Amino acid sequence: MPLRRLWLCLLACALPLHAAELKLDLDNGDRVVTTEQLLVRPDARSVTVPADLSFHREMHYRAVPLAALLAGVKPGTRLQFVAADGFAVDIDADLIRNHKGAQAWLAIEDPQAPWPPLPTNKGHAGPFYVVWTHPEAAGVSDEQWPYQLAQIRRTLDGATKYPATAPDASVPADGAIRRGYAVFQRTCFACHTLNGEGDSHMGPDLNVPHNPTEYLRADMLRAFIRDPQSLRRWPEAKMKGFPTQASLSDADLDDVLAYLRHMALHKADH
Repeated sequence: MPLRRLWLCLLACALPLHAAELKLDLDNGDRVVTTEQLLVRPDARSVTVPADLSFHREMHYRAVPLAALLAGVKPGTRLQFVAADGFAVDIDADLIRNHKGAQAWLAIEDPQAPWPPLPTNKGHAGPFYVVWTHPEAAGVSDEQWPYQLAQIRRTLDGATKYPATAPDASVPADGAIRRGYAVFQRTCFACHTLNGEGDSHMGPDLNVPHNPTEYLRADMLRAFIRDPQSLRRWPEAKMKGFPTQASLSDADLDDVLAYLRHMALHKADH
C-alpha cells in the first residue's frame, strides 16, 4: 500500500465517529437530538428484549423510554416514524404512553459498540431503533418496530392526509372494507402507496396501474402476503410477509383484501 494511502487509513481510524442525529418535529417544537446526548440522558438504561422482532433473538440495548423523549406530545396525536431506508409508519402517541404493560424504548447505537448486521442480508438497524418490552400487552404490531430511524414527526390520520386512499363515503363504518382500511394503514401503508398517495416508497403502489386483487387469485395473494418468497423467490426482496396470527390474523387479512378489492374499483386519475 502506498505510504500516502496508509497514512490516510490510519488517520481515518484515529478520527472520532460522528454522532448520528434524530430529528423531532413535535407539538412542543422542532429539535435534533444526537446519539451522544441520548446516551448520557439520566433516564438512559440497559434494556433486554427477549425476542427482538428484527434480530430474532435476545438483544441488549442502551435505550431511553420513548414516552419520556416525546414528553409534551398531546394525547391523541398521531406520530410518524420515518426511517432512512424509506420506511414510514404511523403510531398513536397514546400507544406509546399506554398503561397496559407494554413499553416503547428508543434504542441508541453506541458508535463505540455497534450492533451486529440484521439477519438475512437486511442491512443495519442503527443508529436508532424503536423496540418494545412486553409488546403483546398492547397489541403492538410488527410494523411498529421501526429501525434506521431518522425522524419522528406529527402527522394527520391517513384519510385526512391522503383522501385518495379512503374507501368511498357510502361504505358502512362498521363493515369489512372500513376495518380493512384500518389494517392497511397499520401494515401495508408503512411500505406502499395507494392511488399514488403515501409517505413510503419501499414497495409499489397497490392500486395503480393495477391492484393485486386484479391479477392474483385470492389464494395466491394470501400466500404471498403470508410469505412473499412462496410466490416469488428473490433473496433481495424487502417484503418480509406476515406469517403468524399475531402479526396479521386471518380476519384482518380477509378485511384488508375486501378493502383492496373495493379500491380496485376506485382508482385515482393520474
